[in-house]
Amino acid sequence: MINEIEFITRLQDPLSKEAAFRELLQLYKERLYWHIRKIVICHDDADDVLQNTFIKVYRSIDKFKGDSKLFSWMYRIATNESITHINKNAKRLRITNEEHQENAINNLTADVYFEGDEIQLKLQKAIATLPHKQQLVFNMKYFEDIKYKDMSEILDTSEGALKASYHIAVKKIEAFLTSD
Repeated sequence: MINEIEFITRLQDPLSKEAAFRELLQLYKERLYWHIRKIVICHDDADDVLQNTFIKVYRSIDKFKGDSKLFSWMYRIATNESITHINKNAKRLRITNEEHQENAINNLTADVYFEGDEIQLKLQKAIATLPHKQQLVFNMKYFEDIKYKDMSEILDTSEGALKASYHIAVKKIEAFLTSD
């Protein structure tokens, strides 16, 4: 377990920044990739967003004040970068964000990096029907087991609202999965 205050000091010190950042990449690369992947769906898009996230973290680390955990701050950047990516792609393709998400889900079966079966694909389709905030909350809680307290920092939403959002998302997903 790293001492976060010391680690942040190393990240902000020009003499140790490079080495500390490589360590940061190793510590958080995989977790952030899967967080991003659940939002943007496509592996290649997730790689691009992950790279943009780390560039933004590297450029902004000197401004990090420690008001939240480093992890929460990076997750917020990753979440915002993911949303920006979806919005840009949807605008470029002249479609809605919902249509963009639907296309991404439909293309999952052709994605060589998707190892899921039919049930996982149906779950992804169910998640895609949720409003964006509920998607984020469901993915963070269900797949990543992020505590509501940390989620509250990342999404800048009260714990109570997040719990309600998760509960509603679960009900909608259950309804989707049991229909047919």
